[in-house]
Amino acid sequence: MGPLGLAMNTVRVVRTDPAARDQAPAQGPAALRFALLGLAGASIEWYDFFLYATAAALVFPTLFFPATLPPFVALIASFSTFAVGFLARPFGAVLFGHMGDRVGRKATLALAMIMMGAATMTIGLLPSYHSAGVFSPLALVLLRLTQGLAIGGQWGGAILIATESAPKSRRGLYGSIAQAGVPVGVVVANLAFLAANAAMSSEAFMAYGWRIPFLLSIALVGLGIFVHFRVDDTVAFRRLRRSGPPPVDPRADTSAVDAPARAARPVNAGPSPVLEAFRLYPRLLLVAAGAYVSTNLTFYILITYVVAYGTSVAGLQLSRGTMLAAVLISSVAMTFVLFVAGTISDRYGRRRIFMAGVALMSVWAFILFPLIEMRSFLWITVAISVGLCLQALTYGPLAAMFAELFSTRVRYSAVSLAYQIAAIVGGGLAPIIATSLYARYHSNIWISVYIASACLMSLTFASMLKETHDTDLDQHAEPQH
Repeated sequence: MGPLGLAMNTVRVVRTDPAARDQAPAQGPAALRFALLGLAGASIEWYDFFLYATAAALVFPTLFFPATLPPFVALIASFSTFAVGFLARPFGAVLFGHMGDRVGRKATLALAMIMMGAATMTIGLLPSYHSAGVFSPLALVLLRLTQGLAIGGQWGGAILIATESAPKSRRGLYGSIAQAGVPVGVVVANLAFLAANAAMSSEAFMAYGWRIPFLLSIALVGLGIFVHFRVDDTVAFRRLRRSGPPPVDPRADTSAVDAPARAARPVNAGPSPVLEAFRLYPRLLLVAAGAYVSTNLTFYILITYVVAYGTSVAGLQLSRGTMLAAVLISSVAMTFVLFVAGTISDRYGRRRIFMAGVALMSVWAFILFPLIEMRSFLWITVAISVGLCLQALTYGPLAAMFAELFSTRVRYSAVSLAYQIAAIVGGGLAPIIATSLYARYHSNIWISVYIASACLMSLTFASMLKETHDTDLDQHAEPQH
């Protein structure tokens, strides 16, 4: 059963007294249902995003750009359209962050899902450059921008759905369940490409087979509609909504205000939550983003640049199936480590586990490419698997750590901004920079230096963060200026 079916079978609306329901975090099966919903939404949304990443490495350079371009130039052009999605992500964080903090987590997440599903499905319908000329890459860029806007709002919604309804002692674990949407999305995207590639000839795959995985994104639209109409909002947001805005006169008596009436209205008092997040946490937003840069950067090198390098005529000239299968197996391994990392962060703290993963990755960067260059499927798989498992040590605790850094009133905006700022600096430019470094030096050693330098920077920023695993989400975090 896929993520969509799992969510629809496990997430159900329990109608109880609103006041009683908002007094304590969800427990046991109820909290797990929220985490599984976050996993389902993240899995399909990231499936769409990574589908583009895989196609940008394997299909788009020849399909959407002139045949006269040299292979490396076409690959960099294709990766540039991939990067455009990252440039749009902070704008998505602003747009959806505002909605998430004002209207609610679940409605905002639903809208992001529907937008992503519609954009990805439309990419599957685009004509090639040979058929439509310059219209094709222009339309591709526009749809990639739409994907970036959607993913800019999706991550915050998915992780808050999981963490804001979880008991404190399990917040890291339930947050890591939602985070598992990333490797699950990679697995499903790669399976879709592998299945299409295996079911037909190479010519048929390039002509129409690549479109099938994109058209399947209609499932995300259905899940978004389900979330909007059938799922409750998070416990923390319902509490905030019931509390209402603070009275203008601090001496005013609010005891007579009708609680159910408060629960029905949006949280719309005060300045924009995005502006408020920058006012309250200017330093913390940048520090959190800086801590996450290396994780995002290395992840996209592992799943995008490595695939392109392994299959290109200027690289190892291996088959698409070999590289996609290696990434698929590695992503499965990453999923289990995510759960372990989230669980142990509940006991030993988020920052310690996070920094251990970053430090180990700085060392593995120099082992990664020598293993890949052995051209053995086994050692390629080992190289990518260890890299992604080290990523999981940082990514598993990240959802809970970011949620615990900021107050409920601006949390959707703040976590989305911190995450997406890092995504531009890290993930969006990483495949382009890595490809350019290899083209310049004809060696991957400088890409290893690039990864290690980013890890050193992230360790410096992470050391500035406070430990958060004992934080009560209902207490406003103390602003750090």
